[in-house]
Amino acid sequence: EVKRFRTGENQGTLVAGGNGQGNRLDQLSDPYYVFVDRDHSVYVSDNANHRVMKWEEGAKQGIVVAGGQGSGCDLTQLNGPLGIVVDQLGTVYVVDRSNHRIMRWPKGSTQGTIIAGGNGSGSGSNQLSYPYGLSFDRHGNLYVADQSNHRIQKFDIE
Repeated sequence: EVKRFRTGENQGTLVAGGNGQGNRLDQLSDPYYVFVDRDHSVYVSDNANHRVMKWEEGAKQGIVVAGGQGSGCDLTQLNGPLGIVVDQLGTVYVVDRSNHRIMRWPKGSTQGTIIAGGNGSGSGSNQLSYPYGLSFDRHGNLYVADQSNHRIQKFDIE
């Protein structure tokens, strides 16, 4: 489950999950990362369900916005998603950890595109090895925590 805590409060408000571990739309299984957009929608990398979920403010269940087709390497699948960032257009950027790639899922899309890595696990400049987190700078450059290579990689994805 994911809770929102306001400054000074010691009791959080449930905003995602909370119905036990599972794969229903009102459940999560090993949630790792959270991203909150300006509308207070909460995006969660639902690691063991190989999907990214969006929970709009006040929702009782989430919406699958990336993956959700089981573990795999097709463009409709994720394998152990971790870090997530969502841009102002609702495009989801997700670390697809066990596929050694970063994927972009436009809002409403049923499949993503590979924007970094995806060339097998390795230490080449076009490879990642168990990436973990990601971030963008104000110029649109992508930064990836490439865990097993013990480095941070910068990609120009424009």
